[in-house]
Amino acid sequence: MSILSARRSAGRGEADGETEERHRLSVPGGLAALSLDAMASVAYGPEAIVIVLAAGGGAALGYTVPVTLAIAALLGVLTLSYRQVIAAFPQGGGAYGVAKTYLGRRAALVAGASLVVDYVLNVAVSIAAGVAALTSAMPALLPYTVWLCLGVLALITAVNLRGIAHSARMFIVPTAIFVLSILAVIVVGLLRDRPVVIAHPVAQAPDLRAVGVLLLLRAFANGCAALTGVEAIANAVPSFRRPRVRRAQRAEVALGALLGVMLIGIATLIDRFHIRPVHGVTVLSQVTEGSLGRGIGYYVVQCATVVLLALAANTSFGGMPVLTHLLARDNNLPHLFALRAERQVHRYGIFFLTATAALLLVGTGGAMNTLVPLFAIGVFVGFTLSQAGMVRHWWTGRPPGWRPRAALNGLGALMTGVAAIVVSVTKFPEGGWLIVVTIPLLVWLMSLVNRAYGRIGRRLELDRVPARPRPRRSLAIVPVGGVNRLTREAISTALSLGDRVVALRVVHPDEPEETTEFIRAWERWAPDVSLALVNDRHRRLVDPIVEYVRGVGEPHVFVLIPEVEPAHIWQRVLQNQRGAVLAHALRRDTDAVVCRLRFRLDDGPVRVPGHNA
Repeated sequence: MSILSARRSAGRGEADGETEERHRLSVPGGLAALSLDAMASVAYGPEAIVIVLAAGGGAALGYTVPVTLAIAALLGVLTLSYRQVIAAFPQGGGAYGVAKTYLGRRAALVAGASLVVDYVLNVAVSIAAGVAALTSAMPALLPYTVWLCLGVLALITAVNLRGIAHSARMFIVPTAIFVLSILAVIVVGLLRDRPVVIAHPVAQAPDLRAVGVLLLLRAFANGCAALTGVEAIANAVPSFRRPRVRRAQRAEVALGALLGVMLIGIATLIDRFHIRPVHGVTVLSQVTEGSLGRGIGYYVVQCATVVLLALAANTSFGGMPVLTHLLARDNNLPHLFALRAERQVHRYGIFFLTATAALLLVGTGGAMNTLVPLFAIGVFVGFTLSQAGMVRHWWTGRPPGWRPRAALNGLGALMTGVAAIVVSVTKFPEGGWLIVVTIPLLVWLMSLVNRAYGRIGRRLELDRVPARPRPRRSLAIVPVGGVNRLTREAISTALSLGDRVVALRVVHPDEPEETTEFIRAWERWAPDVSLALVNDRHRRLVDPIVEYVRGVGEPHVFVLIPEVEPAHIWQRVLQNQRGAVLAHALRRDTDAVVCRLRFRLDDGPVRVPGHNA
């Protein structure tokens, strides 16, 4: 029988493992679940570059492609670097895991805080951008912007609570449609002899001959918003199916290649079609119109863009719960963030992400332009710490071929460090100061949580083997109100717990007959169980019991509070809740172990001992 049981347990274990794997990500699923943020940046990254360069006139707009190539080069370095991060840290965590291992706890907290900020902002910006695109097409919905944002947020949250693999399957189709439609725009636009021209009123900027370095740096900083989300796959490696590292690496490379092609292609068409910013019309819309005209292809691209922008928040729902799980496991966040429900869902991480994103959306009225300036600061801090940590990783281990890899990560750290400074300085007056304040605040709060868990660990002696367990004499106290079945259940339980059991009753001096009758009933029913009576002239219940427990002088005291558990929820209103009040007072004012013993009622017939039913 034991062999059969073992085989059945092994079979169940294998079945559970297969079920768990089915709820993890494939390479296409990883792209759909974790790269929507980066993919959607095609809709606003090139436009962010053009808006800045347009201030310098036609000469400055000619630098759209070079600036985009610089961003694409940084994207290539980041893609290869995070491919190495995935191999070195298969447990996930990305910048946090790297910084914790090679740069110390404080640097890890900075990386973790920056990623938390970026994930929350990604949700808010993506949803706000999607709703903005929708209200641009349907102005009648504009007054309901905030409600639309919250509705989209609730929908994405509900999908992710069903499991990351389930959400990935839902997002594969819109992601594929968006990518294929953007590639079609690029191919057709490059093959077309001249663009399909539809007149738009363009505000003419002065055609300056000299283009300053500061203008190019600002354009580069704005365009770097297109790189947010590149790290999400490295943060969520445990969410992939086996072999996890290989699948995550393939997804990372595929993301970098697709994003680079789309960014460079759109920038080339911007330069070829001489696109300039137009009020009320996005740059991507103008490029699509110039390439495909105003036919069905144009509307397919616009619809795909609206859907993908709204769903881009899913990147954060895939990456942040894994990050908060790691932070909680390292005692930097409350441990409830490390709990996983069925379908491998970190519910508390999802709930935290939803709540903070909702607050941002409500606080800003769902205004995308208010949120975008804050977007890229946090992620570039994480990029820099991740690359610097990987340099330390290669320098410490020095495996074969470590020098080129360390050089790649060093170049990445230099480029992302410069980008972080440029983005912070240029975005500081536009709200970047809020992120500069928030990241240190989060680091401080996580340090407080870590110190609190440290104190608890020292009290519980978690860092050493405790003394051998030994039996200890104990006293069990049971507050009673009468001789009945509830009292019998409580006393029986107490006799199995304590070496000595005392039934405790609060009596009142002005009710001597009732007290005498109770004593007689007790002596007839359980004379071998000690009975203690506590007089209280003020007709209190809680305070006399607490005072008695504090004065018993025993080192180990159990207090069992018998309570009735009604058969129906509505019957709870019939209870006086004295048990809950007494338990709270005992836990607050004594060192006793308090147990609330629930006696469940049912609606069946009452069976009296000694009688036939």
